[in-house]
Amino acid sequence: MNRLRRQAEQAATSPFRLWLLNQGLLRRVPFNKPHGLKLVHIGTDELTVQVRNRTVNQNHIKSIHACLLATLCEYVTGLGLLLHLDPKHYRIILKRIEMTYLFQAKMDVRASFKLDQDTFNQEVLLPLSKEGVLFKTFSIAVKDVAGNHICTGTIEWQIKAWDKVRVRPS
Repeated sequence: MNRLRRQAEQAATSPFRLWLLNQGLLRRVPFNKPHGLKLVHIGTDELTVQVRNRTVNQNHIKSIHACLLATLCEYVTGLGLLLHLDPKHYRIILKRIEMTYLFQAKMDVRASFKLDQDTFNQEVLLPLSKEGVLFKTFSIAVKDVAGNHICTGTIEWQIKAWDKVRVRPS
């Protein structure tokens, strides 16, 4: 079991461990630190990340910036995948991100990612064991705290076994 998954399991039942996990994630992904992306819920096969509507996260019309909403979708799916995959065996890289904006985000927003173990085994692990590389797309709905659907992010990840990774073009 990977370390992140072990920490997430502990954080699912302990507010202190959840706080510790959030602090660790902010240190490991320093780009997100100023925006305060916060893991607020860890369920059996689901996790939820929240972004607060505060000045540093706002655009010129005082709503949460579109790029931060895209980052939120990327973050929640990437974190969800890393909870299932062992980073010692697989690498994930964002391939494509597409956003559809429906509403201005004038309140705090949340994005949830759900991936049960059976679906993960069938749609991710099985193809990876055959090919060593997989392109997988996830759709994430971002909602504000009042339940309004703010935007939808379509995130495509490249998941690849480390032995298939090339660092230079051939």
